[in-house]
Amino acid sequence: MRSSQHGWGNAIHSTRADDRRRRDRCGNVYGARRRLARARGDGADMTAQRVLILEDNLIIAMEAEEILRLIGVKEVEIASNLEQAVNAIHTDRYDFAMLDVNLGESMSFGFARLLAERGIAFGFVSGYPDTLDFPPDLRHVPLLNKPFDEAAMWAFVDRLISVSDPSSSPP
Repeated sequence: MRSSQHGWGNAIHSTRADDRRRRDRCGNVYGARRRLARARGDGADMTAQRVLILEDNLIIAMEAEEILRLIGVKEVEIASNLEQAVNAIHTDRYDFAMLDVNLGESMSFGFARLLAERGIAFGFVSGYPDTLDFPPDLRHVPLLNKPFDEAAMWAFVDRLISVSDPSSSPP
């Protein structure tokens, strides 16, 4: 008996695949893309092509990447620390960035201000329930609470795209 059949070998992939099947049977996260597209009225995928994720937890970053791809984002770059994130924005262009607030020994607020200076839309991803403890100049930034699912990610990304494209109509 192979261990991967029971989710022990390649735990990340087999657990996710199993979890996706359960969500499909229950009608939860799986298929939310079509429901949300119908709710928006356009039936289109997200227009964002490149996204930067600043997240120090690889499992959370990979889950975010998977969901972003499910909702139509073409390219996702993961930075696990501030140095990698700064290097990424100096070498590539991004439609928006998702920033974990607490990166262990540092916070992402300084990097958020750098993104704002460069005109790159961004939002925070955090276990904190709101932005009241954030610096006053960053309390207006969209917040995606952990843990998140496809529907929450879709709403978060839609809000970021609306913020970065003032000509787009609100959802």
